[in-house]
Amino acid sequence: MASTMFSSLSNKFSAAACWTALLLSLLPLMAAPTFADAPRFATVDPGRQLAFPRDFGAHPDFRTEWWYVTGWLETPDNKQLGFQITFFRSATEHNPANPSRFAPRQLIIAHAALSDPAIGKLLHDQKIAREGFDLAYSKQGNTDVKLGDWRLVRNANGGYRMHAAARDFALDFSLAATQEPMLQGDHGFSRKGPKPGQASYYYSEPQLKLAGTVTRNGKPVKVSGIAWLDHEWSTSVLDADAAGWDWTGINLDDGSALMAFQIRGKDGAKLWAHAALRDPAGHITNYDPDQVRFLPQRSWNSPRTNATYPVATRIETGSATWDLVPLQDDQELDSRQSTGAVYWEGAVTVKRDGKAAGRGYLELTGYVKPLKL
Repeated sequence: MASTMFSSLSNKFSAAACWTALLLSLLPLMAAPTFADAPRFATVDPGRQLAFPRDFGAHPDFRTEWWYVTGWLETPDNKQLGFQITFFRSATEHNPANPSRFAPRQLIIAHAALSDPAIGKLLHDQKIAREGFDLAYSKQGNTDVKLGDWRLVRNANGGYRMHAAARDFALDFSLAATQEPMLQGDHGFSRKGPKPGQASYYYSEPQLKLAGTVTRNGKPVKVSGIAWLDHEWSTSVLDADAAGWDWTGINLDDGSALMAFQIRGKDGAKLWAHAALRDPAGHITNYDPDQVRFLPQRSWNSPRTNATYPVATRIETGSATWDLVPLQDDQELDSRQSTGAVYWEGAVTVKRDGKAAGRGYLELTGYVKPLKL
């Protein structure tokens, strides 16, 4: 699911967008009064059939979108690492009819992170820019997202190339698809709350075979591994009572894939939940909200934000029990310089009914208490 909270991201930048529009209104091209009209975003409706390769690409008529890749890496000396790279596209309230090339219609944001138990805390970086001038973009028709020298692009063979030169590390990977896309929810229509409008279009690509390099201190190291890609787009916001969510995407050792999430209310209780398990043959079992439970087993307190995260978590889907244990406790990502959020995004190992079953990622949001003014 990555970051449904970014469905309201453009509101955080509305003041900046309006200020930019005011300055640009001095230009002749900005003189027409219709340029003050706000955009009308597309809605997420059930029954729409996702079509590929078209839906691998961007959907600029929707407010928010992201391509989210996580995975486990192994070095030649059998060292285990985790990584994340996410590209966000967020439409602003700027009028799309504005012909100026400087008009801030879309924002492109990216996060990159590396988990290494030898360091003990998450290495991460972030970028943000307005779309345009071939410096930042999200193209339609197929996956091709760029922000400076960070890029994720889908190849003709269905695989991906990704590169991110972060502050403390660089990731340069190729990802080979081994399975068809996994359509989440009802054939890609993914409910995020009790109201029909609280939904997104959402598919995953589990079991991506990874090869490439991780560079630190100018030294590239070859790595191999397994990755998971989520692509999601929406216009709707979460329920007004929502405070955050817990999400996981797991590549299971037998070739299966598990996705599960819950939306938490302000009282900490479950507002909505869903899970899907796809077996190696491609059959998907979906679990309704009353069949999914997230049960914290152990917490970690951040020394930076004082947030307490349930980093070791048990998930129940129907009769199955999944125990998630973090690669390291400190996998907190502070993105207040781009999206305004602080969240825990971490590599985890997974046991099913007490037996080792796979590896994946766990995302925990809404655990940082707002500052009292």
